[in-house]
Amino acid sequence: MIKFIKLLLLVCFGIVSIASADVIKGQKVYTKRLRASCGINGGRFAAKHTQDEWDKIYKKGKMGDEISKICNGVKLEKSLIPHIYDFVRKYASDSGNVPAC
Repeated sequence: MIKFIKLLLLVCFGIVSIASADVIKGQKVYTKRLRASCGINGGRFAAKHTQDEWDKIYKKGKMGDEISKICNGVKLEKSLIPHIYDFVRKYASDSGNVPAC
């Protein structure tokens, strides 16, 4: 019974964390807010790092700094960073995926 409850909690938290950020929204944010300042398309932006590198940057809370570094000092609202993270993680240099932006 305890194992079942633990599994149920993991599933619930997994669904909440998945629902909290969105790859498609991240792509739209990149296209509308960052592309012009960065001077590169979304695929080249995401390919600046591997998935593991993006994970480390995000977990250290340095995602905003990295975006600013790549995109000529642009500051992005903290509420949008999880969406950008999902976007760059999906299209990182080692993912084999290519975005349409």
